[in-house]
Formats: sequence, C-alpha cells, structure tokens
Amino acid sequence: MPTQAEKAARFKALHEGPGVLVIANPWDAGSARLLAGLGFKALSTTSAGLAFSLGRRDGTRSVSRDEALANALAIAQATSLPVAADLENGYGDSPEAAAETIRLAADAAGLCGGSIEDATGDPSRPIYDLQHAVERVAAAATAAKSLPFPFMFVARAENYLHGRPDLDDTIRRLQAYEAAGAEVLYAPGITRPEDIRAVCSSVSKPVNVLVGLKDGPQLSVKDLGALGVRRISIGSGFSRAAMTAFYRAAREVMDHGTFEFATETFYMSELVDLFPADAPSQTR
Repeated sequence: MPTQAEKAARFKALHEGPGVLVIANPWDAGSARLLAGLGFKALSTTSAGLAFSLGRRDGTRSVSRDEALANALAIAQATSLPVAADLENGYGDSPEAAAETIRLAADAAGLCGGSIEDATGDPSRPIYDLQHAVERVAAAATAAKSLPFPFMFVARAENYLHGRPDLDDTIRRLQAYEAAGAEVLYAPGITRPEDIRAVCSSVSKPVNVLVGLKDGPQLSVKDLGALGVRRISIGSGFSRAAMTAFYRAAREVMDHGTFEFATETFYMSELVDLFPADAPSQTR
C-alpha cells in the first residue's frame, strides 16, 4: 500500500499530464472500490452523495466536518488511489476555519487534496464578498503548502450554482484565488463550451470542470480537453445515478407489483467478484 506522501506525489503528477485527469466521486468505501476496479486513477468525495446516503438534504450544511472527514477517511482507506475531498465552505466562515479544515483533511483523513468553496450557505447572501473569499483561499492555501507533501488545494467559485451566472465575476474570482495560492480552479455549473474555454484561458493553473449534469451540452473528455480543461469530476453524478435506479426499482414494486428491475442488475456472484478479498489500509 503506498504511503500518503506517495499518493500525493502521484496525484500532483496526474494534474501535470499528459491527458485530462478524470476524477470519480464515490460516496462510500464500497463505491470507491468499484471505481478503483474500473481503472480510475484518482477519487474525490461528494458532499451531495454523502448527504443523500445519510438521509439528509444537500446544500443545507446538514453534514458536519467530523462526518465528512470520517467518510473521506473510509474512502481513502478503501483503495490505493489518491483521494481528495469536497470540503464545502471549510465548515466555517473564517479564514482560520478553512485552514483548519485543510489541515484536518490531510492529517485526520489521509487526503491528498481538497476543495473550499466561496458559497456561504446563507440564502440571503449566498456568495462571500470577494475580499473575504480571497482571505479564506489564502489561509487554506498556506495550510496546504505547510504540509510535508503536495496537497492539491482547489478553490471553487460557486456563482453558477447559486443563480449568479456572471462569467466576468467568476473569472475575476478564479484569478484572485490563483493569485492567493490555489493549485486548481473550479467553477461548477459552467457548461457552455465558450464559457469553459474563457475560464481555462484566463488562468494558468489547472481548471476542473463538473460533468454529469442533467441539463447542458454533453461534452466528452476529448471535447473538454480541447477547450483547455485539465481535470474533470463527476460530482454527485454517480450517486444520483445509483439513487435513481434504486428509486425506480422501488417504485416499480410499489406501483405495479412487479420486479422487472432485477433483470438489469448484476448477479450476486458478479457483484461479489467486483470486491477483491484483500482490503487496503492507509499507510502514513
């Protein structure tokens, strides 16, 4: 089993190419092992997927930092892959909270990267003022750079997920976050090819793009790479796909009294074989 430092070095190298890094987003150890078996090279947690698995509403700060880090640790221990985490807004408004969350992500959860967003969680003021957002990014970046291994800190500009499709402000924020020390830039919700290209050309650090959204153009890995994207994540996409299949199967039983959903599932033996007998453990 590779050490955390070895995973972190590999994760950094994956951001440097060649090719586009596609990060899969498991919501628990089991889904992490399935994704690793398919050949993904890195994983990242999904805050929405975790909230759904706990029976809670996403986007309401219903999951605590301790719960998120415990989930991240379970995922990091499930495979030999580098793992990053969706750390929401750092679980606090202050720069100090963002920095502490980065330190805990590395020290307590064994992670090689993580993202901090500029969304407040307050519907009356959904996005932090730029100056305060930059201070939070700078504190988190300083914490990341103080670690004894490369930690891929991602700064997220959340305008598009909160009804503020302002490309100019989003680019302004991403440029400021890059200057404040972020290693990766991310503006989830941007889907138009021309907007993605504009974002990628406006910064020098790798840009992550969220895919698997229900609406918007269905761009391929090749398409996104041609636009300048260096990293792709699926976010809650796999979790939503699993929940959708589960819900439709249950609805069929309740509404029709039939069980045709089973014809589309794995045989039990097939599913068992997808989980190797040797369970990895984290080495620091």
